[in-house]
Amino acid sequence: MSYTTITVEDKGPIRIVRMNRPERRNAMTAEMQTELIAALEDATKCDCRVLVLGGAGLAFCAGLDLKVLDRVKNETTAAYRADAERAAKLFRTLYELPIPTIAAVHGAAIAGGAGLAIICDFVVAARTARFGFTEARLGFVPALVSVFLLLQLGDTKRARDLLLTARIFDADEALEIGLINAVVPPGESLAHRVEELAATLLTNSPQSLAATKQLLAAQNKPHLDAAIELAIETNARARETADYREGIAAFLEKRKAVWTNSAGVR
Repeated sequence: MSYTTITVEDKGPIRIVRMNRPERRNAMTAEMQTELIAALEDATKCDCRVLVLGGAGLAFCAGLDLKVLDRVKNETTAAYRADAERAAKLFRTLYELPIPTIAAVHGAAIAGGAGLAIICDFVVAARTARFGFTEARLGFVPALVSVFLLLQLGDTKRARDLLLTARIFDADEALEIGLINAVVPPGESLAHRVEELAATLLTNSPQSLAATKQLLAAQNKPHLDAAIELAIETNARARETADYREGIAAFLEKRKAVWTNSAGVR
């Protein structure tokens, strides 16, 4: 299958899926999300035994492409919900993939990009990596991301810190709080460290790994079903608010946002 916004490369039993919009820091579009879903689903039908997710250029993924969001800011509620459902399908497909997944993170992993990284079974990050759940800066809601962040942290206090402050944090802090597995210091190769981890996984039984992943996912399924449905609804409604429109406009116009005084979702 040919792709426009991603690349897929097989190195023996290791499949490397790389987001490939470097000029936009690999910011996600609807097309990229659809292609990522297709690439993940295809990985379950081939002989690959480990999947590595990375980004081309200077970043892992800067989240959703705000220029695209600005063009569709006056869509219908049904269209907003369809967008949220597509993002949810991407996250859940990655989470439930029966083969081990490794995120190779360098540069920015922001908002939905950070979500993609932490959903992977393993996250190996360069020291230069930066993470952030920055949706609140844009008048948006980190609805889907929050579901998987809580799964990873199991700590609502820490999740509130990251989601409500919308701050950027470095790879060392991400390691300290348990969001990532390893930080690769300067002078060492991120790709080499990822290959070493993949080699370790390849020594294990693929059937055992698949069954283990299925077991872990099944234990969270009742919670995920309800949480993702609520997140989809929240995501769609957030895009109808005045703060969302103001946040996107302020970002694109490179100015400070002027928020409304109401805390309700309008």
